[in-house]
Amino acid sequence: MRILLAEDDRQLRESIARGLREASYAVDDAPDGAKALYLAAVNDYDAIVLDIVLPEKDGLQVCRDIRRKGINAPILMLTARDSVDDKITGLDAGADDYLTKPFDFGELLARLRALVRRRGDVLPGELAVADLVVDTRRHSARRGAREIILTTKEYALLEHLVRHAGRIVTRAEINAHVWDDNHDPFSNLIDVYVSRLRRKIDGGERIALISTRRGVGYMLSAPTSGSSSVASTRDVPG
Repeated sequence: MRILLAEDDRQLRESIARGLREASYAVDDAPDGAKALYLAAVNDYDAIVLDIVLPEKDGLQVCRDIRRKGINAPILMLTARDSVDDKITGLDAGADDYLTKPFDFGELLARLRALVRRRGDVLPGELAVADLVVDTRRHSARRGAREIILTTKEYALLEHLVRHAGRIVTRAEINAHVWDDNHDPFSNLIDVYVSRLRRKIDGGERIALISTRRGVGYMLSAPTSGSSSVASTRDVPG
């Protein structure tokens, strides 16, 4: 998933961005409200983390402008202000949730997951295509009894392919949801990562699950005699 992070404190912004990337999120960061609003207008984000105190445009105004533009990505406001009136103001501006500084990073991740769930994009505990199983809580994967060791970015790419199993996923879509603004869309990095995933997922297997549709994109699917397969899902208790 791709996150927009707007925070003027450079050290805090870099720390949050690093933690989000380690949790398999793609992150675009903005040091001020003007850049945050620009990025929100030109990119498709799964969630936005927005500090209230920002230079050029404060977070409340950015939030209002985002909603006026019809952007419905869930917004988590960050602030050192903890009064009820401040929280009401933020929510009335269009925010979906409110987190007071200082905060535990684990709580930030939990609130982001909750916001995405409310949006209707619920991930079950496990996603499965044929004998490939992706554990969305542990960020791990296995094929049959074989554990697959993945880097953070490999996992993010695999999860996106599995979530859209049975249909072609374009390079533009992968670029928008798995990478951030630091990625050059004209590089062959996506091809490199798909190739690495293919070796890890399909290497030594009788049946290949990942295929390339030349000039279009990639597809992960179980072979069937009829129509393309769709990922099955299995919830994990707890």
